[in-house]
Amino acid sequence: MESSWQIKKLGDKEYFQILESGIDKFEGEKFYLSTSSIEGNKIVVVESAITYYKRPSRANMQPRLNSVWFARMMNTVKVYSFTEENKDEVDRYILSTGFAGILCNTQKVLPKYLEKIFLSSWFNRIKDSLASDKAIQKSLNNEDIENLFIPIPPLEIQKKIVSILDTIQKAVEIQDRIIEKTKELKKSLMADLFKYGGPSFRKGRKLKKTEIGEIPEDWEVVRLGEIYGIRKKPKEIDIFNYSQIPFVKMEDIGIYDNKINWELRTPNKINTNVYFEKGDLLLAKITPCLENGKQAIANNLPLNFGFATTEIIPLYSKGNGIITYLHYYLQLKSIRNCLKEFMEGTTGRKRLPPTILLDLKILLPSLPEQQEIADILSTIDQKIEIEEKKKRLYEELFKTVLNKIMNQEIDVENIEI
Repeated sequence: MESSWQIKKLGDKEYFQILESGIDKFEGEKFYLSTSSIEGNKIVVVESAITYYKRPSRANMQPRLNSVWFARMMNTVKVYSFTEENKDEVDRYILSTGFAGILCNTQKVLPKYLEKIFLSSWFNRIKDSLASDKAIQKSLNNEDIENLFIPIPPLEIQKKIVSILDTIQKAVEIQDRIIEKTKELKKSLMADLFKYGGPSFRKGRKLKKTEIGEIPEDWEVVRLGEIYGIRKKPKEIDIFNYSQIPFVKMEDIGIYDNKINWELRTPNKINTNVYFEKGDLLLAKITPCLENGKQAIANNLPLNFGFATTEIIPLYSKGNGIITYLHYYLQLKSIRNCLKEFMEGTTGRKRLPPTILLDLKILLPSLPEQQEIADILSTIDQKIEIEEKKKRLYEELFKTVLNKIMNQEIDVENIEI
């Protein structure tokens, strides 16, 4: 470290105070934040509303103004701070004992600077190395935390570091908003396209009433199984003629994004008959994966075929249906809710019977109109993918800059803000 940067332990009471468990008595309700409530340094979900007398035993950490909190568990990067910017939240939340809280002496340490430290891989490598296995999951106790060393540059340098990193994080937040708005646009487009049809086919078109609602008068309502089938393994294929074959697990399928990962397995390690070919639609049939739209088209394969786990249904077109059209049609919330009603099995692992899927009533426009609808929605998906790539680049930039600052590979002092 440079001479202007001091090294202090979190147990140094001149700089920090490690907050103990216990909360102030309160009236009415507050919101409980568990470690699952935080991703990175953002609140993504509130665990529950609680009262003082009715709350989980772990809801026992009191936020303080100018305090910074990090998850104690090993291999877990979750950080949240309470500063002047969000001071109204101090009285709104109660935190889990899975968090460690550090109160800053703001004359020496900026809470937002400490937040950036806690987000760094530099800090988390040290944190993980000290985590003990006294609990079910390896984590830090307060004695461990007291001995964690923190680099403390002058306040002006701390402000610069926060400003640089906040600028990058704001770019990530902008990308989040763009992605969310584009996804909202996709939802509204889907509702419009699957009711009124493709823009090129609407002139002079009237709607007709059917058993599944109003649809364009020249569309049909058909059983899914009339147009699409469930792929079966052909008898003539000998998988042992191949050294390695793509194998897809349910977790390898993206949500809506038409992307599939795979692993290559030798034929003698494939213990399933779920066979698919390039261009087939792979649909997860287990809750909550089906409800969340976990499906994708198998385009990016090294071979023209592959195998999948029994949790996946492979669908192919019999000729009158475009598979990409079906891919988007099955994303409609009304369709997912309909299929959900027919799932069978235990609550947590219900499965969709393939016969139910084949009996599903679907809307069928002409092939050219199917293609137009699929092309419009594919364009939106491509836009979402581009914006998500930009977001990932900004996130990587944040990590890189943060770690270079912590390692003093960037001369922050000479950067003009």
